[in-house]
Amino acid sequence: MRLIKEFNESINYITEESKDPKKPNVFIEGVFLQSDLKNKNGRVYPREIMQREVNRYVEENVKTKRAYGELGHPDGPTVNLDRVSHMITSLREDGSNYIGKAKIMDTPMGKIVKELISEGAQLGVSSRGLGSLKERNGINEVQDDFMLATAADIVADPSAPDAFVSGIMEGREWVFVNGKWTEQDIEESQAVINSASQRNLEEAKFAVFSNFLDKLSKI
Repeated sequence: MRLIKEFNESINYITEESKDPKKPNVFIEGVFLQSDLKNKNGRVYPREIMQREVNRYVEENVKTKRAYGELGHPDGPTVNLDRVSHMITSLREDGSNYIGKAKIMDTPMGKIVKELISEGAQLGVSSRGLGSLKERNGINEVQDDFMLATAADIVADPSAPDAFVSGIMEGREWVFVNGKWTEQDIEESQAVINSASQRNLEEAKFAVFSNFLDKLSKI
């Protein structure tokens, strides 16, 4: 499975009263996800796949107050608690869009976001998910194994959308083991197999597989 990231820039800032008038609640709100539309990265998320994942994410994360997001672009699907800046409080379907709302937290990263907003910075959000892609007529269609990791990380709004990462981490794969995502570097494994002679090919494949199982046992 590959890590997939998508950027959305239609984000509004909302300030609401809190119990402490000196510390108002700050939210971001806007389009977090889209389906059935070719995005800037040339990918399409079929509606039924996105609906299924959003429903799961809302039940398992949003409703249990575990729908966190980070400041910046993490390199993997796992949410790093030391970089959490906000908590997603709602995510609802609106046509082909999914409108999300997130509360900026008083964490170190959340305070940075609040300061950026107060200084007039233009921010956007980037979703993270894992899944495979299938090319059809020049469009990469996200497949049924897609799993949403977080609906929104907070990222800078670039002058050119192409400045953002392409979204798929080439040469890396992720597997879900015992409730955790772990990265497997496939380049080394491919090198071992490619350098093996025809006579030793099966032995090389077995060695790679054994090494893979050994890594998983240590998670």
